[in-house]
Amino acid sequence: MAAWSTRTADSADLTPLRSFLIDSCPPSVIPSSVVLDAAIERGSVRVAESGGALVGCVVAVTPLPGHVRLLVIAVHTSMRRQDMATQLLTETVRAHRTSESPLISALAGPEDTALSRLLLKCGFLGTRLMRGSGSGAGFHIHYQHKSRVAYLDPDSRHLVPVTDQEQLTESLTPSDHAVTALVSLGDGSAFEIARFEQDDPATLQSGEAAAGIAFAGSILAAITFLLGFAFSSTRFPDDVRLLLIGATFSTVLSLIVYASASGELARIRSNSFGKIMKWGNVLSEYGGVLPFLISLPVTYAQASGNPWTTMVLALVLSAAIAWYERSEFSIARRFQRSPGELVLVVITAASPTVGAGLVAANATSWPWTTVLVVTLSTRTWLYLLRRGSEADIPERRQWQVR
Repeated sequence: MAAWSTRTADSADLTPLRSFLIDSCPPSVIPSSVVLDAAIERGSVRVAESGGALVGCVVAVTPLPGHVRLLVIAVHTSMRRQDMATQLLTETVRAHRTSESPLISALAGPEDTALSRLLLKCGFLGTRLMRGSGSGAGFHIHYQHKSRVAYLDPDSRHLVPVTDQEQLTESLTPSDHAVTALVSLGDGSAFEIARFEQDDPATLQSGEAAAGIAFAGSILAAITFLLGFAFSSTRFPDDVRLLLIGATFSTVLSLIVYASASGELARIRSNSFGKIMKWGNVLSEYGGVLPFLISLPVTYAQASGNPWTTMVLALVLSAAIAWYERSEFSIARRFQRSPGELVLVVITAASPTVGAGLVAANATSWPWTTVLVVTLSTRTWLYLLRRGSEADIPERRQWQVR
């Protein structure tokens, strides 16, 4: 167990915190009392304690609503090499990681390899060199925390000695190059510079919206065909007809939503593309795709009149839906799950078998249809109104609007 603990600083920590910074940091990096007091008031100072004394801290400020700057990362000399700074920095980043995904940045001199190694270890990238203020001031590397997944070119990496400032400046001049690691060489330390693939958010969003429209359009065509067969058959259950009508309505709504996402993409004003796509994805799956698939065995039962092949088809579809629900492709996997959802998943997967069995046996199917509609409606309500955004969409789809 660690001999120290961490917490958010409060107003009573201002004086001991300033004394700790004076003892542990160069005077040039110590924030003023006004800055420290404001940071503590915003809850942006994280401290570590051991035996009632402050032995480490991270001080952050918010110069802009969407930008967090780390001013000080300090650990007492007697407490170093215990991952204290790593824990403090990780907790600070986690505390500032909200739905708005602010930029979290820090500056470190190229010669300060300990700070650079810490930042790189905690998920930061060195994106550019910045001149220090004042006469005779050197350069600093601007580090920023990665807010989304990025892909680097494994064949476009090279090492630059820490002391070669000219080469470091040249290597970081392209916007797609960044410091990704700090390594030890025989004659000193060197930065690894890597080139990242630059994606186009507008192109990615446009492709996603187009795929949603094409998919929903295809499902609508299939449901319409099945609905036509249902109306042409005098033996088709009325409740299943109503289920298909509801699926048609929900799929049309999803098409409208996807079209709205395309309009949002064209204007790029409200950063609501991810929310719109969530509505389209959920409506098309739980209002269109699943009712369509579950109705297939019922349609086959009416067309063939063979109960054995009907039940085989229904069991295969139930197994396929159960596999899909547990796979990484399911819409439900994009949202946080709860134990109670397992019951809804089981009912959804068992619906083809139960429905086909009732129709094949000429039994009343209204209770089955009612339970299915309630189940799918509950899942739709749960994912649209009780869950947040789909996984990863806010991180990779945010625009800065000013």
